[in-house]
Amino acid sequence: MVRLKKIIAKDVGGKIENIGFDEDWTITLEMFPEVIIHLAYSYFGDEFGGGITAEFKCFFSGERVTLVPGEDSITYVDIIFNFLERMIKNKEPFEKSYDKKTELMQKVLIQRKEPFNLLKDDDQKDLASFLGAEVWKTGNEWRIKKEVFPDIFIELVYGSQEGLDIFYSGKALLKKIGSYHMELVGIFLINHVLRYITLNNLEKQLPDICYIMFSRYYTKQKNWTHRRT
Repeated sequence: MVRLKKIIAKDVGGKIENIGFDEDWTITLEMFPEVIIHLAYSYFGDEFGGGITAEFKCFFSGERVTLVPGEDSITYVDIIFNFLERMIKNKEPFEKSYDKKTELMQKVLIQRKEPFNLLKDDDQKDLASFLGAEVWKTGNEWRIKKEVFPDIFIELVYGSQEGLDIFYSGKALLKKIGSYHMELVGIFLINHVLRYITLNNLEKQLPDICYIMFSRYYTKQKNWTHRRT
């Protein structure tokens, strides 16, 4: 347990606690501010070693947790489990093509760039708070940099002429998470930027991609027409 606590704190950036669901212990981590994931572990067995079973259950909390679709949050949980397994077994990632973009990422960057045009200068502080990231603007270029795990960073760069781009960096990058999973976490970050843009431009007719970023639960609350990519 001591080693696990160290991995959770140092490598994942979470904490081990008890959230009161009769679990043995729970890993709690922040996907985004007010989007919190709890991985609750319970052990079922007896002193004679018969019928030993164990399980993880996922719980979610935070004022903004309903904004995020289940496919984003559950995929993020899967990435965390993969991350933990590798740290426990002391294995490095197999995929390390951080400077290359898959066809999926190329499509995402093109598909999601248009709403970034709606960002305004006075959005910088609020967007930074919404993402739990650094946000700044140099000339016409926006930069968003988030530490997604300790010493592992994703940076989004957007210019109205250049479009949207993404980069990965950090001292722990090569040893702790593969490039494929970094791309997925990067997509989650882009998706959350679009949620911010949508919530702050509700009076406008936005591209369909903006509304797709939200959970079905949230879109039903808002009476938005469900859209697909």
